[in-house]
Amino acid sequence: MTTSPASENPPTSETGAPADEQSVESRNENRSQRPQSEAFRSFITSGWGPRAATGTARSAAADYAAVRRARLSARFPGVRLVVPAGGLRTRSNDTDYRFRAHSAFAHLTGTGTELEPDSVLVLHPVTETDGADGTTEGHEAVLYVRPLAGRDTEEFYADSRYGEFWVGARPSLDDVAELTGIRAEHVDGLRDALAKDVGTGGVQVLVVTDADEAVEDLVDEVRASESVVEEAAAKTEQHTDDALVEAVSELRLVKDEYEVQQMRDAVDATIDGFEQVVRELSAAAAHPRGERVVETTFDAHARLAGNAVGYETIAASGEHATTLHWITNDGVVREGDLLLLDAGVEVESLYTADVTRTLPVDGTFTEVQRRVYQAVLDAADAAFAVAVPGARFRDVHAAAMDVIAARLEEWGLLPDGVSAAESLAPEGQYHRRWMVHGTSHHLGIDVHDCAQARRELYLDGVLEPGMVFTIEPGLYFKADDLTVPEEYRGIGVRIEDDVLVTADGNENLSAALPRRPDDVEAWMAGLRRPAHLTK
Repeated sequence: MTTSPASENPPTSETGAPADEQSVESRNENRSQRPQSEAFRSFITSGWGPRAATGTARSAAADYAAVRRARLSARFPGVRLVVPAGGLRTRSNDTDYRFRAHSAFAHLTGTGTELEPDSVLVLHPVTETDGADGTTEGHEAVLYVRPLAGRDTEEFYADSRYGEFWVGARPSLDDVAELTGIRAEHVDGLRDALAKDVGTGGVQVLVVTDADEAVEDLVDEVRASESVVEEAAAKTEQHTDDALVEAVSELRLVKDEYEVQQMRDAVDATIDGFEQVVRELSAAAAHPRGERVVETTFDAHARLAGNAVGYETIAASGEHATTLHWITNDGVVREGDLLLLDAGVEVESLYTADVTRTLPVDGTFTEVQRRVYQAVLDAADAAFAVAVPGARFRDVHAAAMDVIAARLEEWGLLPDGVSAAESLAPEGQYHRRWMVHGTSHHLGIDVHDCAQARRELYLDGVLEPGMVFTIEPGLYFKADDLTVPEEYRGIGVRIEDDVLVTADGNENLSAALPRRPDDVEAWMAGLRRPAHLTK
């Protein structure tokens, strides 16, 4: 990577102190060599032609996002709501991760990869006349953004984090407004906007926490006093930051048309990525770190087909498949073993798939591998059968566990004298030794979406059309598990699909990716690249 420029003068602190008195915090500047002459400043900030037109168009998600904001507005009448996009996050020293907006911000603005760090959505409370004798309380949305700096500014050429010379052009205020349908203002005006009418008896300000620490600090500054905040919270449990975090999470429990299409796109791209992996399995088997071949094959596809992976790819071969979230991916991929691939493409709108298949590396299941695989598949099918409107979310897991416990009893793996029914009882749960995770989680703009929703709406919630979640039972027999026969040890199987609840049942969004063992073998045979072509 290039390094940011700095002065050719001997290093000093910001106060002009000698180098040996320079603060540690400022010493990153010591490697830079930016010219300080007026001649350089004048030359680099002049002689530029007009910027090309951006051609920004209104986002396809803009109208859907407006409906989402209206639903949030209705829950918090008269309250100022602050939803930060978040800032750049440091990977190490002065190197940042690629920016990814906070999910609540993306959901409520209808943006994905288009907006920049430090943007903040604010819903300002307004009172509107309804045309009759009364008034209604609502909100006006305003986006506070850091717009493109002029080429006559130091930011343009000297700011390695935000400058156009370093990271490219940011959208203008007009671009942001056109894209989102939301009025855009300079972020420098955020503090005054938040402070307006705040105080005893005035407007209360709530912020989505854990998105941007600097914005949270700013909100704390402008709140009239702790007593005012506590007084307002005492009047109604609704008016707390936690309630806002809860609300923006619960807004995503049921997906709108736009979101469902994004999920379809993410799943379709993910299926293509699985096909790419199967084509490269011979190359993976020939490499000393074959799991890395699998991982990089899928991750490269995700970057080309979408924005990135939605989470760290799990490429677990052999005994590694018994580790639920194996992301080290540094092992070999051996003929005769199973490969558990848990991966998802995140599309540009930031919606992600989450799919798992367990594949025989050589293309054919052994007898015991097939036995375990079929049990997991039967559990998944049982879960699909109950994932319909009116059922409870917890019913999906219960249906899968009924099958898992029954199979373990048939194989004689439950403790002596324990039946499947006894294991399923709350005081039993012996079968969970081999499947400690849940069967399902909501899916969308986060891989574990809606995570701050209330229990009564999530685990105990009633399924509705438009909900999207995973169905992912598994069985995992550790290599050193002395409670099972040796033939099972080292086998890990998970089958994960993404399901959309519909008006009359459900749809398996990932159904195009084979699930049944015979279909898996036939699919792999049609895709595998001969070993001699991988050398």
